[in-house]
Amino acid sequence: MSKGLLIVVSGPSGTGKGTVCSELLSQAQDLAYSISATTRQPRAGEVDGKNYYFMDKADFEKKIAEGGFLEYANVYGNYYGTPLGKIEERLAEGVDILLEIDTQGAINVMEKCPDGLFIFLVPPSLAELERRIRGRGSETEESLQKRMGSARKEIEDGKKYGYVVVNDTVKNAVQRIMAIRTAEHCRMDKNQEIFEELAK
Repeated sequence: MSKGLLIVVSGPSGTGKGTVCSELLSQAQDLAYSISATTRQPRAGEVDGKNYYFMDKADFEKKIAEGGFLEYANVYGNYYGTPLGKIEERLAEGVDILLEIDTQGAINVMEKCPDGLFIFLVPPSLAELERRIRGRGSETEESLQKRMGSARKEIEDGKKYGYVVVNDTVKNAVQRIMAIRTAEHCRMDKNQEIFEELAK
């Protein structure tokens, strides 16, 4: 059985990562979403192992010390991280895992999982990105300019990824990611067992 793919999607804020990944998951029923761990308290209706893996701070920090996270961050006093063990289990079962993550986190994941499939999502232009962020109506002029500065830096980091996908429309972006996924599964180095079987 072939090992699953770790598919990492990231890109600047406002590029539409969440929307694209949601659509990808709805179309690809055999694609699993990576569930994060957190030390924050569950909100009403949240289920352990479905929305998040809920952990206490001591257990989380122990797992950090053991190298048990692909990446993690402390956000407003609560830890959030991607558990390595759960992902490795699913990949070994042949399941493809989707991980939507920020650029800095993805670069950390590249070091631990160099055989992952790293896809950088970009807007058609920076002008379009600014239009999308403005369209949210949640930014001051100062915070918008800060986001745009961060986007330029992230786009530079995006050159470290294996693939770039332009999110001109959600439909097109999803089709491109699906095509990349199919091509990766057809790679020679991932299919040696086919030749072993044919040689019998």
